[in-house]
Order: sequence, then C-alpha cells, then structure tokens
Amino acid sequence: MTVAINTSSRHSDDEVLASGEYPLSRRDLNEIAAMIYSDAGISLNESKASLVYSRLSKHIRNLGLSGFRAYCSLVASPEGAQERREMLSHLTTNFTRFFRENHHFEHLRDEVLPGLIARAKAGGRVRIWSAASSDGQEPYSIALTVFQAFPNVLDYDFKILATDIDPKILAIARQGAYDEQALETVSPVMRKQWFKEVEIGGRRKFQVDDRLKRLITYNELNLMAQWPFKGKFDVIFCRNVVIYFDEPTQQRIWGRFAGLLPEGGHLYIGHSERVSGDSKNHFDNIGITTYRYTGKYVGARA
Repeated sequence: MTVAINTSSRHSDDEVLASGEYPLSRRDLNEIAAMIYSDAGISLNESKASLVYSRLSKHIRNLGLSGFRAYCSLVASPEGAQERREMLSHLTTNFTRFFRENHHFEHLRDEVLPGLIARAKAGGRVRIWSAASSDGQEPYSIALTVFQAFPNVLDYDFKILATDIDPKILAIARQGAYDEQALETVSPVMRKQWFKEVEIGGRRKFQVDDRLKRLITYNELNLMAQWPFKGKFDVIFCRNVVIYFDEPTQQRIWGRFAGLLPEGGHLYIGHSERVSGDSKNHFDNIGITTYRYTGKYVGARA
C-alpha cells in the first residue's frame, strides 16, 4: 500500500515544503507519512505539510534535535519507539464535543434504546462501542442518553466500551473533567444533574458524575491492529475518523465493523463519511450517516 505523497522523479526529495526554524523537506514528510500510515492507517499528502510542521516543530525543539532529518531518524529507530507514539499523538486530531451530530443521539434514544433496554431487563447483554472516543465527550454523551432512558442501567449487563489510539487523550477521558465551554451543548438540566464544579490545577472544571464513569470502560486501541473482542456490539459509533483513511483502508474498516454487529445492529459514522465499496451490501442507510447491519456479512471476524 502506498501513501498519498507525490514522489515522482520531477520533484526533489530535498525540496522544502514548509519553512521555519526547522525546514520540512519532501523526504521528511514522506518518511513521516509512511510511518503514520503504517501505524494508524492515516494518509498524509503534501497539502498537510504546514500541519505537520506546526504540530511537530516545537516538539523537535524540546527534544533538542537539529531538525526534521534528525527527528525522522529517531522515530524510525528502535530507540525512538516511544517518540514514534508521541508523533502519532501530535498528528492525530482530537476535535470533539458533547452531543456532536445530535441526530445520532436522538436516533439512539428513540429508535434503538427501547429494544436494548427491554433485552437488558430480560437478562440479556448489551454492548455499545465508541471506537474513537477522543477525550470522552462522545462516550459520556452516549452514557447521558442511556441514563436519560434507563435510569437504573447500572443494575443490568449494559456496558459502553470507549477506545482511542492516543493514551494521553484517554487519560483526559478517564478523568472526565471539562472546561465550561465544552458543556455548551449540554442542557442546563443535564449539567445540574450530571456535572459537579471542581477546581483542578487552579482551573475551574466540571467533573462528570461517577455513575457515568461506571458505565464506561476506556481502553487503548489502534483500529489498524488486531481487535481483541470476543462478543458483538449492538451499536458502534465511529465518527470523523475513517475520513482520514484511504479508500482501501476505509472499506476494510467497514467490513470489520460488519463482523462485530448482530443483524439489526447500528453503526453511526461522521458527517463527511459514507459506507462504501462491497460493504454497502452489509448495511442499510436508514438516516443521516446512520446504518443498520443487514446480517449479510459472511467474512472473517475482526
């Protein structure tokens, strides 16, 4: 698989694509892009040169390195394995907010949860997966939606798994403390019931209720790696992540999701994403970026 970087012979590898304290050459960007693609399936092209420079140049300075050439040598070496993970953290986007694309949560509340709640009350197992949880605002939004419909959910076998590739952002999610600005999309009633004002590090924060935390398990997971799941998920949220993958990788991810959903299970994806390729045969598009698994998938599990 090739990374979407133009490396034809008419372009010099030494050409500077982003200037500043540490010039970023085409060779440097190609090497960084190849590592990011290999590690996380994310495609970077030359249009992202300024982003790569802005995300990494300060870190290179803090490491005391001479520039991007030395940095590439470090992160490609066995001794630089931890720095390679740091590079991924710097280059991945963690924009999120509570109840982002709220139509998904309304659909979950009105169309999906009644059946899942009935199953849980009858002694069944219910699992929801937030597959790119970022700093926790998505899984906490799912939990708030669940508690709104099912106040005694903690008495049943009903769990939310939240995963992300970035261990630093998962630490923030587990803490569950947010600036007031982050709560702008949370209703006043929910704020009062589910968030407590606290001071952390001299800053005013709003801490999520422990009941929400008890419903969610956070784990580090790379979507490109082997998935450790033994059971299926009734609902999968994977929003605004697959857009950063190339088409073959996207189709692979859609197929893997299909293998983890029961017939009638639901998949919510980002506003700029569409299930594509052969995977379209596995899903019915039942709403805005909302899909229901048809049960037709016969390929390998994740």
